[in-house]
Amino acid sequence: MTSKTVALGTWAWGDSGEAGDGYFGSQLTASGLREVVEQAHSAGFTLWDTAVVYGMGRSETALAQALKGYDRGEYQLSTKFTPQIAGDGDDPVADMLEQSLDRLGTDYVDLYWIHNPADVARWTPLLIPLLRRGKIKQVGVSNHNLKEIALADEILGEAGFRVAAVQNHYSLLYRSSERAGILDHCREHDVRFFSYMVLEQGALTGRYSPSNPLPAGSSRAAVYNGVLPRLRALTDRLGAIGEERGASAADVATAWAIAKGTTPIVGVTKADHVDGLVRAQGIALTGEEIAELEALADATDVDTRGSWEREM
Repeated sequence: MTSKTVALGTWAWGDSGEAGDGYFGSQLTASGLREVVEQAHSAGFTLWDTAVVYGMGRSETALAQALKGYDRGEYQLSTKFTPQIAGDGDDPVADMLEQSLDRLGTDYVDLYWIHNPADVARWTPLLIPLLRRGKIKQVGVSNHNLKEIALADEILGEAGFRVAAVQNHYSLLYRSSERAGILDHCREHDVRFFSYMVLEQGALTGRYSPSNPLPAGSSRAAVYNGVLPRLRALTDRLGAIGEERGASAADVATAWAIAKGTTPIVGVTKADHVDGLVRAQGIALTGEEIAELEALADATDVDTRGSWEREM
């Protein structure tokens, strides 16, 4: 995997492009996304994270289009097998991977995830032949708890492979993976921990407030607009720390996730989002600042666990 400390998320790239139609309510164009790729590439960010379920293939297709012309060795692809939409063929994992490879225009993925835990003992073994054939280079598990991570690792270990990465929702507002000991487990076993929703879909960027809520009609508006008043003290402090360093609240929230030893997956839909990631990498937060931000986050008493997520 790339040594860069941030991965680029393309969940929102699965939106259809119609206002309000899709999770994020973003309006994206092929030329705009190409610009994002160019900006990311020149800044040295090369790991792209997608999934079949992001717009049911639309995100993978849009990503392939935006990466056209780049040599396959110049970027890494991370996509996911989602058990909840598995087909009923003999090998649903291989089938879903083939469809992803087809949309992504490649013959291998660098990192392939079991997206949500369903039946670890059933799905994990099906990754082994794909690893042997080089169709996938490394395996990760997403939204798995410690017991499930250990079981997946044991199954892969019998074939000489391992769980190389864990990807869970982890932000200032949602630290269940830390409290459950998953971050410690990853540190001890040299497993890379990818944190998604570090910015809570924009709610931690400081850009939104009760007077300037998230886009009406989007799923994220339904989740976050009601709690924006309770996030104010936290986003104000993120903004103030950022201001001292010529950065934004979002940059500081991302820098916090890096300081915790995780690799944030940050959704990028505009070229200037990449500039923020460059700034975030350059911010070294003090222990006091980290503790203060976490205390403010705890004081919000907001639970941002996704509908698809279980307690860790």
